[in-house]
Amino acid sequence: MLNLAHASHPLATPFRISRGVRTSTEVVVATIRRGGFTGRGEALPYARYGESVASVIEGASLLSPAIAGGLDRRGLCELLSPGAARNALDCALWDLESRQQGTPVSALLGQPGALPPLASAQTVSLDTPERMAEAARALARLELVKIKVDASDPAAQIRAVRGALPGARLIVDPNESWTLELLESLQPVLAEARIDLVEQPLPAGGDDALSGFSSVARLCADESCHTASDLPRLRGRYQVVNIKLDKTGGLTGALELLDAARAQGFGIMVGCMISSSLAIAPAWHIARHAEFVDLDGPLWLKDDHAGGAVMRDGLLQPPAPELWGGGARVEDAQPA
Repeated sequence: MLNLAHASHPLATPFRISRGVRTSTEVVVATIRRGGFTGRGEALPYARYGESVASVIEGASLLSPAIAGGLDRRGLCELLSPGAARNALDCALWDLESRQQGTPVSALLGQPGALPPLASAQTVSLDTPERMAEAARALARLELVKIKVDASDPAAQIRAVRGALPGARLIVDPNESWTLELLESLQPVLAEARIDLVEQPLPAGGDDALSGFSSVARLCADESCHTASDLPRLRGRYQVVNIKLDKTGGLTGALELLDAARAQGFGIMVGCMISSSLAIAPAWHIARHAEFVDLDGPLWLKDDHAGGAVMRDGLLQPPAPELWGGGARVEDAQPA
């Protein structure tokens, strides 16, 4: 049996990027019950990709008869395109299998043992340079920080955060708001600020402009990279790809993209939407292999699930195994 529900999570503080501001996050939770076992998955419908809560629930609900008939992850990939709807269902099926077998997902993937803490970035959202510097100072304990910028005055935004965090590794994320000319003009600033990575500087679809361009900081494809099939056209334009389960359509697609990207010489970043730890838990199985980890979504929430991911001693601690994919019966764990 399949159940699909909308859940709203208020944020502790507003989250601003070049496309707008968010004060809550609206997610879809899929719950699949079979033979006394329950699996759950969470996805965030993203308007940038033409998704809404209603469209994701509608798209996923069309597969309710197939799921009742025993649809597995392979069959799901054949019936539903990558995106948030497939992510919710795919992760619910992984969680269900883990509980049915009494085996953690990590062991199902051949990686037994507890999930490791991660040196995840936390994000300084877009604001005035002064407020961005203030927000950055609160993250002084971290080794990796991500800066949301736009095209208004990115040099001042970057310099403000670097001044507040002289030793941290920095990722700059314009969220498609730059032009090639702006990227070129900012090369001295990126060098001065010792930026490790620039994430999706140009609009997706404008990747041809990056062909042959040499940046002082590596470039990472985010909106331009959804699945493994995108990789061939990204060669010579980007050096790193950002894997997000809401883009790949779940953990199954994310594993395929991880393997293909590494085989083709791309560096790996793992990111997330603003979501709860129910969505972050599956991404951990990709992030443990990544050079850049950005899984701070649950840290923006006023209230996460009990046993959710927390930042401690500069490291993001994994969610409790009972929340997702830990091999425990949901009746025993009763996650929030």
